[in-house]
Amino acid sequence: MTDELAWETLDSRTSYTCEGFDIVTDTVCFPSGEEAEFDYLSEGESVVVLPFTADGDVVAIEQWRQPVGRVNWALPAGGMEPEDTDPEDCVARELEEETGYRPRSVEHLTTVEPTNGFADAVFHYFVARDCEPTGEQDLDYNEDIRVETTTFDALVDAARQDELRDGRSMLGVLYFALFGEIEL
Repeated sequence: MTDELAWETLDSRTSYTCEGFDIVTDTVCFPSGEEAEFDYLSEGESVVVLPFTADGDVVAIEQWRQPVGRVNWALPAGGMEPEDTDPEDCVARELEEETGYRPRSVEHLTTVEPTNGFADAVFHYFVARDCEPTGEQDLDYNEDIRVETTTFDALVDAARQDELRDGRSMLGVLYFALFGEIEL
């Protein structure tokens, strides 16, 4: 059954491609019968990891973000690869690539579509437990990441004081603070 608010996609094409995302242009028909073009950013699915060490600290990263021209404090995150059949499949890989830490276990926290008015991004949030520095960072050529450990309370305080500016990370930290069980 189609919802009466649904737009019909008449045509779809990729208007622009670059490393990391595409811009897609859909020709759509609104419920009123009027047709128009609608552009959106297509970047696919990603995982965002809230990684706790066995001591209860959080493994966080600092990373340069060109669009805002500064280093941001953040949680490790990365895109799903075509061979990932489930978001959980890429949590350990992305965590190790960015931080050099591997988790003993992972639990799904939540899934969100953070900007579904103009992007098809889907963020799958996971809590990783008992993370240990057993691997080496394997950064992409365009990643410069500094790894730190901190307390979960420090991340919450950073969110409260506008120091945790990365939206993906802010959502993960605050969601866990509100709904997660802290069994460290």
